[in-house]
Amino acid sequence: MATIAMERIGRLFINLQQVRALPQMLTEAAPSMPGTLRDTEVPGFFRERYIHAGYRPLHQGWRYYFLSLFQRHNETINVWTHLLGSLLVLVKFLQLAETVDFIDDAHAWPLLILLLSSLAYMACSTVAHLLAAKSEFYHYCFFFLDYVGVAQYQYGSAVAHFYYAVEPNYHQWVSPVFMPTATFLCCLSCLGCCYGKYRNYSLRVWVRKVGQVIPSAMAYAWDTSPVFHRLLQSLWTTSHSDDIAAPASGIVGDPAISFHGSQVAFFLSSAFFFTNPLPERLFPGHCDFLGQGHQLFHVFLVICTLCQIQASHLDYLGRRPLYTQLHGEGASTVYLVQYGATLVACVCIAVFIARKAKRLLNCRDKSK
Repeated sequence: MATIAMERIGRLFINLQQVRALPQMLTEAAPSMPGTLRDTEVPGFFRERYIHAGYRPLHQGWRYYFLSLFQRHNETINVWTHLLGSLLVLVKFLQLAETVDFIDDAHAWPLLILLLSSLAYMACSTVAHLLAAKSEFYHYCFFFLDYVGVAQYQYGSAVAHFYYAVEPNYHQWVSPVFMPTATFLCCLSCLGCCYGKYRNYSLRVWVRKVGQVIPSAMAYAWDTSPVFHRLLQSLWTTSHSDDIAAPASGIVGDPAISFHGSQVAFFLSSAFFFTNPLPERLFPGHCDFLGQGHQLFHVFLVICTLCQIQASHLDYLGRRPLYTQLHGEGASTVYLVQYGATLVACVCIAVFIARKAKRLLNCRDKSK
């Protein structure tokens, strides 16, 4: 047994060594590509706090930035976390499509919106982290695209939660205003994030963060409120039930509850690392490639999304009598149309702010 254990430990050690050598192998696989730079060698606009190296040079050809997917730099993990996440969501989408009629079953459209919006935000994030280093203008453009994807995900979450997860008593309170408010907050979040990025030079960091985080936090709180209400109601029912009644009380008999609780926990974890540059603040210069808070934010958000999709699918299967009663005929069609309308509105916001950014950059270049 000791020999077998030592062999397994040896194989594990070899695998860990291979993982550690992977960045160097990727860099050597493309020897003609320019090396990365230190923070002092790139404009201040591109510098991240506590990240001292691994910056890609500006104004290279597009081929360089696409191939940098396989290069070691300080955005490599950010790109791959959401690239792999989008592939996981796509696989889940294809699996669900085998049993869910996304075309003819209108009650499946909110789940479809959630899947499409999840793919959209991960794909937009992947593109932004991969290509935004080309120039300051493209940095604006690609991260504005990222914010459009995030806003669409907020809307998709709101639709799925309101359609499948809502309880009748909460639906009665918020039914007339829930989706209009969610649509407004979706666009407000996109505007706040785009404008905060646009005012990068002229506003303090905390002011920009407030302008970006508060609308997104409001959107999350509102969009997830049906889930919060359902979780609290289930906990209340369980805590006031005896052992015999407990199986019918909610948590034990509801397979989606654990996934809803998990998605909330993972989202709050991701929000913590999004707003706090940890652990790189504790180890400046030692997390240039791996260990950044934004990377952990990506990982937790992907897991949150997968839990959310699973919970919504279980609700779609198990709560059909309830949501068909709560939502009138044609409600899902309206939400699908609104999804397209919010996408157009958010794209218009991003284009408008991008034009302002371009004029700002042109004026600054002429003044030099």
